[in-house]
Amino acid sequence: MTSIPKCRFCGTELKNTFVDLGETPLANSYLKDLSEFETEKSYPLHARVCSSCFLVQVEDVVPAEEIFSDYAYFSSFSSSWVEHAKLYSERLIQKLSLNKNSLVVEVASNDGYLLQHFAEHQIPVLGIEPAANVASVAKNKNIPTEIAFFGEETAKRLSNDGYKADLIAANNVMAHVPDINDFVAGFPIILAADGVLTIEFPHLLNLIDKTQFDTIYHEHYSYLSLLTVETILRNHGLRVFDVEELPTHGGSLRVYACHDSSSIHQTSDQLKEIRLKEKSASLDCLSAYEGFAPKVEQVKKDLLSFLNTAVKNGKKVVGYGAAAKGNTLLNYCKISANQIEFVVDKNPEKQGTYLPGSHIPVYSPDKILEIKPDYVLILPWNLTQEITQQMSSIKQWDGQFVTPIPSLKII
Repeated sequence: MTSIPKCRFCGTELKNTFVDLGETPLANSYLKDLSEFETEKSYPLHARVCSSCFLVQVEDVVPAEEIFSDYAYFSSFSSSWVEHAKLYSERLIQKLSLNKNSLVVEVASNDGYLLQHFAEHQIPVLGIEPAANVASVAKNKNIPTEIAFFGEETAKRLSNDGYKADLIAANNVMAHVPDINDFVAGFPIILAADGVLTIEFPHLLNLIDKTQFDTIYHEHYSYLSLLTVETILRNHGLRVFDVEELPTHGGSLRVYACHDSSSIHQTSDQLKEIRLKEKSASLDCLSAYEGFAPKVEQVKKDLLSFLNTAVKNGKKVVGYGAAAKGNTLLNYCKISANQIEFVVDKNPEKQGTYLPGSHIPVYSPDKILEIKPDYVLILPWNLTQEITQQMSSIKQWDGQFVTPIPSLKII
């Protein structure tokens, strides 16, 4: 008899399905050789919602060490994301009056894309990054980086070494941790008495409203709302006092939190507004999560109809961006190189590989200029503006861009 999985935060049995995407390979496990096709592993990708705390989550079917110890994602390859990080640094330096006597810590610091901006202002920084290959890039930028998974044990070790952060940044990482309680327990240990923790995450409300199911993959263990994040932080002695809505990743939230005992950070009107927005959308009721799966199925039908018609009419279709979200989309729709000839990506580490599951080859963006396809399917749709500007030359041969989510659109 199959046991019922339990909520990774509160332990409630997970009996309610959000969406079941079948079995897929790990979204960032790119294949380097044709011989790897036969031994490729797939795992269930079934998102459920907790009836108690309303945390949407997938099962922990793959240990985090297998996913993140050697990682294919480098933040600096997205110019818009680096600019987002720069604006964040400028805002927080001013907001918190950070200086050479302060300390900024980033959890999941990747290749130093964010901390470099603080370092330029001579503000001490420390990155914490589990992927050694990515951390080495940050170290080459002279960004001090601890190669470790963040949690209570790592936080205690750093605290014993004298680290107390005036600012902790945790951008798009809270969704990536299987043991969310251990992860969050580390924050109050290294956060200074009146320090500030900021957490950015794609807003679950947008995922539901805009059918962003492709952001669901194995390394995204959790899908977050303000409601659940406040509940989890409160359980570990942290209080959310402000929140911002961001355009990144299809619509994100940046929450500001502090120790519950800190009295200098007052609750903002914006926080009250987002709480009300989620309440109006009934995110505190199971009804808000029902009906998502049929919307996902419609996206699949529309994309397959477009691709099959294009192939029938002799049109060439390629993809842009070997993104994890693209791999969820391609594998759920069962798309192969018969429909999309190849995908291009700026990241040299992905070039010359094959996408997991679909086995579509990955090349440099120059390949598009060589082949001159009729359609370019943008897989990381959150970067559509950046990509259409970079690849505007496809208009010279009447090429068109296609985005699949929230609904099929030809640009």
